[in-house]
Amino acid sequence: MASNKNQHFVPRCHLRPFTKDEGDAAINVFNLDRKRVIPCAPVKNQCSGDYFYGKDQLLESAIRTVEGAYGSVVRDLRAPGQALRPGHRAVLLKFWLLQYMRTEAASRRSVEMAADLSEFAGDEAPPFGFGIKQAVQVAMRTYADIMQMMDDLKLCLVRNRTSVPFVTSDDPAILTNRWYLEDIRIRGRSFGLQSSGALALLPLTPKIACVAYDGDVYSIPHQSGWVEVRRDTDVRALNQHQFLNCFANVFLHDISCSGEIISQYSAAESRRLRERRRFHVAVRDKVEGDHTRYRVVTPEEAKSANEDALFHLEALHYQPSNWPSFIKWRAPGAVYTNGTGLKYVRREFALTSQSHKSFWREPVR
Repeated sequence: MASNKNQHFVPRCHLRPFTKDEGDAAINVFNLDRKRVIPCAPVKNQCSGDYFYGKDQLLESAIRTVEGAYGSVVRDLRAPGQALRPGHRAVLLKFWLLQYMRTEAASRRSVEMAADLSEFAGDEAPPFGFGIKQAVQVAMRTYADIMQMMDDLKLCLVRNRTSVPFVTSDDPAILTNRWYLEDIRIRGRSFGLQSSGALALLPLTPKIACVAYDGDVYSIPHQSGWVEVRRDTDVRALNQHQFLNCFANVFLHDISCSGEIISQYSAAESRRLRERRRFHVAVRDKVEGDHTRYRVVTPEEAKSANEDALFHLEALHYQPSNWPSFIKWRAPGAVYTNGTGLKYVRREFALTSQSHKSFWREPVR
């Protein structure tokens, strides 16, 4: 049985640099519903649940190993003059993926998608539904199989030289994609972990953030792995992703910055998505030779059509108002596609894909 009943889905090793005096006891919480800062809330009550990962001691130990390595790396990186080393990069990428997969918000989205499938499939279909704890436990076991998925990304650290601090949240590991959100070839389509143009963001402390990126699409000038940021707008651009992605709470280190944080949220609030998924259904229309044609209908029409049906759950992505100025387009850049439902993937996945169709290279811009 797991030795720790109160299990954090955002670990205290991540929250600690954002706590009051870094004492790991109290933290300032900006609650989105209340639109106010709650000072000095107990850290032990934040982003946690009883046996959130279940009672598997081996699973808990594996998670603790990743968290322990992450905590050591963050301490290293805060030392003056510390260069980003390959070992730091490997740990940060693996922690980012772990954190991306395990939060309550991520698990809640999985549960809601499963509920949509169950509602559509009806009583005669096998049950798709499961709870949040089951969802996060499935995600943690999946993590072991895909933990190398982000290793092809380049990574740099952002040193915040402004008076505006980085914030973190209850869902701090951000997957976004400027290229997918802006390029006319793919605009409005969903992206994932293997997509061309992936950007993985994670604040480490109020003064340090981590940015992993597709090096075939973006270029981030840096020195020894560090980017020096002196523009408030760049810090606010990174913070905006926390406001747009989080479930309920953002965490800030300095209570004196409350006005600044409330202002940042007010500027971002209209861009938050009410729904993070869209359900599509298509029913069999006609058969032409060896091919079956389907037409898109509403779920209600599909239930009454009494025909074979296909369904698809589309992830929806928010659109930030602006991007940090240091994330530049690579020239010449490249994305990879084979014209199938895989859409555009990074070079590593194009080279290792088992698809029956070959990939080709297209320019970024």
